[in-house]
Amino acid sequence: MAALLSPKILPILLLVASNVFMTFAWYGHLKFKASPIYAAVIASWMIAFFEYWLAVPANRIGSSVYSAAELKTMQEVITLSVFAVFSVFYLKEALTWNHVLGFALIAGGAALIFKG
Repeated sequence: MAALLSPKILPILLLVASNVFMTFAWYGHLKFKASPIYAAVIASWMIAFFEYWLAVPANRIGSSVYSAAELKTMQEVITLSVFAVFSVFYLKEALTWNHVLGFALIAGGAALIFKG
């Protein structure tokens, strides 16, 4: 349990949780297109409030062991990973080979950020 609370692991866990909230805030309303846009915006803001309560501490804690560029890169890769799962299971949209290849290229770019 102590390993999960380390400054190397805890920010990653917080960023994953943060991105789940963010993805629902940004894209969850797409299943409710008949709802007025103001309702989607208000609901999204309410969800995003909790996203910030996870993202800000993740970056604050993570900055003790990761650079800002590394934290941002982790966040982007986590965002794509969470979005891919969300897209398939919540929005019922298929991921194509183009999506997978594009995500893989982004992950390859992310690997360069962490190369010593």
